[in-house]
Amino acid sequence: MESETNKEIDEQKEQAAKELMEKLKVQLFSSNASVRRRAAFNLSWMQEDGLEILRSTFIGDFPETAKNAAAYGLRKMQGRMKNKALDVFKEGLREKNTLTGEISRNALVLLGYKIPKEYLPDKKPDRKFRINSIPGKNPPRRTINSR
Repeated sequence: MESETNKEIDEQKEQAAKELMEKLKVQLFSSNASVRRRAAFNLSWMQEDGLEILRSTFIGDFPETAKNAAAYGLRKMQGRMKNKALDVFKEGLREKNTLTGEISRNALVLLGYKIPKEYLPDKKPDRKFRINSIPGKNPPRRTINSR
């Protein structure tokens, strides 16, 4: 009898967890930045399930705001999930999507990691401006033509 009630309680908990995950996944795409960040933070506490949602949002073809929120959640991962979150950022460096690479670089820098040179953005050569003429100390005098 007790095992049946335990199974029912477990099923209810599992269903509630699934509903919460769906709710947080929807909030990750909210137009309100505070809601997005809070959802990403809550997902960071949900171990593998939260990591998978944040990873798919970060690597997938989603808007910049959702990717930034997912990066925030990945940065807030704790314990054994921290290394898995770092692996997601390293995977993001290799992505073809330049936005994902840029967010990955910024996240790794915020976490205090050095970025390998091969993943740094190409710097455009500095343009050197040539000064053709240097005006004197006193500006030229204007003359008034009188007729």
